[in-house]
Amino acid sequence: MNRMNNLAVNADRLWSDLMETAQIGGTQKGGIRRLTLSDEDRQVRDWFRAQCETLGCTVEVDEVGNMFATRPGRRGDLPPIAMGSHLDTQPTGGKFDGVLGVLAGLECLRTLHDAAYQTNAPLMLVNWTNEEGSRFAPAMLGSGVHAGVFDPAFADTREDSEHNTFGSALDSIGYRGPLKAGSLSIGAMFELHIEQGPILEAEGDTIGIVKGVQGMRWYDVEITGRESHAGSTPMHLRRDALTSSAEFICAIDRIAREMKDAVATVGTIATHPNSRNVIPGRTVLSIDLRHPDKGSLDSIEAQLDAALADIARAHGVTATMVRIWDSPPVPFAETCLQSIRQAARQCGYRSREMISGAGHDAAYIARVAPTAMIFVPCAGGLSHNEEEDASFEDCKAGAQVLLQAVLDYDRRFGDPGIETTEAGTGRLNDKQAASSS
Repeated sequence: MNRMNNLAVNADRLWSDLMETAQIGGTQKGGIRRLTLSDEDRQVRDWFRAQCETLGCTVEVDEVGNMFATRPGRRGDLPPIAMGSHLDTQPTGGKFDGVLGVLAGLECLRTLHDAAYQTNAPLMLVNWTNEEGSRFAPAMLGSGVHAGVFDPAFADTREDSEHNTFGSALDSIGYRGPLKAGSLSIGAMFELHIEQGPILEAEGDTIGIVKGVQGMRWYDVEITGRESHAGSTPMHLRRDALTSSAEFICAIDRIAREMKDAVATVGTIATHPNSRNVIPGRTVLSIDLRHPDKGSLDSIEAQLDAALADIARAHGVTATMVRIWDSPPVPFAETCLQSIRQAARQCGYRSREMISGAGHDAAYIARVAPTAMIFVPCAGGLSHNEEEDASFEDCKAGAQVLLQAVLDYDRRFGDPGIETTEAGTGRLNDKQAASSS
């Protein structure tokens, strides 16, 4: 066995990092509240920068706060192989969502540093800004700007519930960097993440080899009726926005259940004027729609439009449904998947191939670089919850497979069979890709 295969992550060190960073924004129930661009986010960013600089990495920050820590490789002509995820959390988030991917990447860098092992390509560890989208919508904003999906000016104008803008919050914590978004090229990216679902645990698998991410669309719906007195307005003369919304929510649920593999969620609803004895005159609600196939998403959207129009006519209200975010289904790069498969075999872990039901930064980075993901189980499939949990052994397994996958991918760059595209992205030539499959 060569030296590359003898490198082993320090699982105790990784676990210690997970528990230490969980105290930054830690909640009484054992979770984390570390919203994007909050003071807690600043604190964990400071911690991340310090840890990377201790390893001799150069840390750069772009104009939307994405953080890039780079470790030099033997070949300066190659763009870096990236690892990473995000350090922001939901308002009632857990210790592992996003954080595991960043800290496991840090542990990989530490392992290589301790062994004085130099890769062919540079390695990069990334903390993407605003993956969760819980404070500033849409989600995956930092990686989206990097990939050219969103403009930096668009990001700056996003507002939270208190009308603070993304730009002002970024400036207030001191993490608007000088780098132009997207100016750092990435040769490939591997993202480790907890599954956030029950499949791996239920089937006894340790490693999920993620072939892609299902499509996701977000909608804002506004229904306007007429406010009137709750006691003196007969039922047949009412134009109740909330009743109309309730009927539409039931329609959303029914339409999603009728389409195989679809999931749809109404996560927020606000009613106005929100008075006990006033018939609601306006409601605003959100829809989160997901499916692995774009055509199915189009079909569901058309059905939702038709259902909303029918309900509006029946109740004498007006209604609009606006798509505010569209992340199409994303297939991941076969060359990266090959490295993950090889790593799982080398490490002896039971694995399965799967599609991600949740959105991740890797979905946007896949537009600009070969990308793939590694999943490990989380207890009960629970995530976006303070009780979210992952075992010591599974975190260790995920970090080890991440390290081996990155090293396997990097090993190919020591072979003259690697071609470099005009953009500088290393890819296998046809002969080499065939021999490694």
